[in-house]
Amino acid sequence: MATIARKRLDDRIAGDAGAMPEGDTWAAVADVIGAWARDEGIALRDCVVMLPFAQLLPLARRAFAVDGGWLPRIETTQTLAATLGPTPPAGSGQLSFDAALDTLLAVQTLVRQPWAAEWARRDRRGFERGAGRLVEAAHDLARAAAQRAPAERAAFFDSARDALKAPVGPGTTERLLGHLAIEWAARAPPPASDALFTIAPAAWVVVQAGGIDPLVEAVVAKASGRILVIDTDPPPADPFADAWRGAAPALAVCESFEDDAMAAAAQVLDHLDRNERPVALIAQDRSLVRRVRALLERHAAVLRDETGWKLSTTRAGASIMSLLVAARPGASADAFLDWAKGAIGVGGSGARALGRLESAGRRQRAHRLADLLRLDLEPAAAALCAEAVAILAPFVAMARRSLPAWLEVLAAACARSGVLVALRDDPAGRQVLDALGLEPALATLRRRQLESELDAMTLADFTRWVDDVLERRSYLPPDPEPTTDPAGEAPAAVDVVVTPLARAMLRPFAAVVVPGADDQHLGAMAALDSLFPRDVAEALGLPTPAAQRDAELLAFAQVLRLPRLTLLRRRGSAAEPLADSPFVERLRLALAKQGADLRPWADPRREIRLDPAPVGRTAPAVDASRLPVRLSASAYEALRACPYRFFSRSVLGLREDDELDAEVEKRDYGSWLHDVLFEFHATLATDPRAAADRTARIELLGPIGEAARLRIGIDAADFLPFAASFAALVPRYVDWLGERDAAGAAWSGGELELRLALPGLDGLELQGRVDRVDAVRTGSVAALELIDYKTGSVTRLKEQIRAPFEDTQLAFYAALVRPGSDRPLQATYLALDATAGIEPIAHDDVEASADALLAGVADELGRLRAGAPMQPLGEGSACLYCEARGLCRRDHWAPPTVPPAGDEPLR
Repeated sequence: MATIARKRLDDRIAGDAGAMPEGDTWAAVADVIGAWARDEGIALRDCVVMLPFAQLLPLARRAFAVDGGWLPRIETTQTLAATLGPTPPAGSGQLSFDAALDTLLAVQTLVRQPWAAEWARRDRRGFERGAGRLVEAAHDLARAAAQRAPAERAAFFDSARDALKAPVGPGTTERLLGHLAIEWAARAPPPASDALFTIAPAAWVVVQAGGIDPLVEAVVAKASGRILVIDTDPPPADPFADAWRGAAPALAVCESFEDDAMAAAAQVLDHLDRNERPVALIAQDRSLVRRVRALLERHAAVLRDETGWKLSTTRAGASIMSLLVAARPGASADAFLDWAKGAIGVGGSGARALGRLESAGRRQRAHRLADLLRLDLEPAAAALCAEAVAILAPFVAMARRSLPAWLEVLAAACARSGVLVALRDDPAGRQVLDALGLEPALATLRRRQLESELDAMTLADFTRWVDDVLERRSYLPPDPEPTTDPAGEAPAAVDVVVTPLARAMLRPFAAVVVPGADDQHLGAMAALDSLFPRDVAEALGLPTPAAQRDAELLAFAQVLRLPRLTLLRRRGSAAEPLADSPFVERLRLALAKQGADLRPWADPRREIRLDPAPVGRTAPAVDASRLPVRLSASAYEALRACPYRFFSRSVLGLREDDELDAEVEKRDYGSWLHDVLFEFHATLATDPRAAADRTARIELLGPIGEAARLRIGIDAADFLPFAASFAALVPRYVDWLGERDAAGAAWSGGELELRLALPGLDGLELQGRVDRVDAVRTGSVAALELIDYKTGSVTRLKEQIRAPFEDTQLAFYAALVRPGSDRPLQATYLALDATAGIEPIAHDDVEASADALLAGVADELGRLRAGAPMQPLGEGSACLYCEARGLCRRDHWAPPTVPPAGDEPLR
């Protein structure tokens, strides 16, 4: 029968002056163990000391090494089990404890059951969530069983079966999944920790921190030698009764996420400036701590991160996912180029060829990869495109493959594209390769097992599995490289350790900073999302929200023993207000009993006063030789709307890249409709008998529209909403055209490319394309009517035409057409709306507007050639969606000032 001795270290860990000096905690532990061993007549070398987690191992070993002599065996459950033998491999159908792989196996196994197959057809997302819950429950059960002696596991699973009701009545699906989880967990391979029950040291010494370890408790319960338990935890009933003595923690309440991050970083740097290192940065809010880490790295702080972040958010993980997305049948051109930029076109001639390929795709509006392949490309871009397609081709060669076969295809594509070399050279990349089993390849035995266990998968299924793996695995950055201090005498210590709350206990941190100490991130009670009711979960020893919160409370109480603790929280997250953590509230109550309170935080950030430096409006003036020699209607409209927009577009030649997504926009429909109407009227002009009546005209427009869609390369499904609008527009347009023909109007031409040289401005030409010109007759007067098709707002067109001299487009086109005609001109916007019908909006006396426009062009271009500044106006709707707003710095301007006399800007 084992003899168990228990000792507490409360008074040794936290003295009257606050936390113990660095190293004293473990010196005290070593002293207690040494004295107990001497009293019991046990040699230290025959003892096994069990610690709660691996970060404490070097601390304990150094403490025992101080006195010399033989050291006890100092281990954790995992490190000791690893030295006693390998982990038994998972057999066919057994849990692998790889959550993504087990979820895939669960999904494929469940769909073979009629009830689950019907569930999957009815609610695929709910079914996949249920499969995930099944895996979580099976893992929890298997881990709970592993914390018991092997001989007790059969009884454990029998009690689980008895506790869970039969799968009938309300909640049938959950109980059925629960029973499946029990049977799956019962077939799990024996854990490596079973070897702990087979060894018999002279004594077991257990250092308890953060609560009782059920596995250690089970091992010592079966032991026959002597046992010492050193309890370092405060009393669970009153964790703050004696957990804090000395200076109370400081609490900072910040205004925003960024303020919270900057305050935490400033506090850490303040500790480092006072040579208080290492500093523990507690990772309660991972997104916030990543921002703090980035701020600290700017100041060259040496960090060790023990928490990491998801592999899916690393560049290595993104490169794998971009490859799989680009390999999908019907992949978008954007997805293809996104992958190619990070793989085959990363530098040199490949980057230049890829740039030309992208430019050609944007210019010709290639939405999909298939559209890119049809482009007429220069040789280098064509060769790069062919190489990329060859890399992706194996993914679509077969519709279904086994998981190992998909992994082989993925590894081959990574190798051929050069990604594999980049992944091997990157710490995150190596972890991605390991997580996916790409390198080294899965062992032959495991490959055969997976091929026998798993059904063949589609590429979409495989992509979801890879994404699941990368979402579940965390990237752990490598420890910082050893460096020397400025004097070159000794290795420089780590400045900051990013660690979870439960791993900060009993470690010699000089200070602790806890951002995210709010009611959502510290001490929050999570919802129970288990297949088992709360009472069943508690009886089986499964994780419950209450148990997890109790463990977190003990960890928080342990951290209070560390010196110089700072708690930070923000007032709200988005629109949700945040309050103090319930643990912080309990701490306040405990301090209030001692007549104390949390210290107000002293902001260490330095205030720097800067003299105001107003940002004025830029006003570039350029040499006349850099001005464009041709001016379109849109360029002149940009000059009138804002001279700086004209400068960015027409002088600097800057353009926003068009998106290559497959979504059809209103402007795509407008361009298509222009082509359709031009071909329709050209057909009527050459063979009017082919469409002499209303029905024939309607039947003629349909095939013309379909041919234009195919020629442009717009997908029929993507174009469906606009096709419906066009179908409603066709009869209305044909009726309007019949009325117009009856009034004596005749189509004269369309899509006319025209140019006009301006006298007095050598080398400058106006250029434009006129949608349509009709010959019309008003009484006895024959005239030409310019028509510009519009698919936008009729109200906006009417407002635009209400002030004729403010309408640039029709006046510009009239100026281009007038020199080639001796007939008077009319001009009309023709609004083509499927719901409101066909509505012409006339520009009255367009020739007077054309005269005014030509005079304005001559005046304004003459001033530009003379060096007039092109100052941004910053007024009206022109600024709302201007692509040059970031260049002119519109949002940073100082209040306007009156320009000096004689230096009037161009307006």
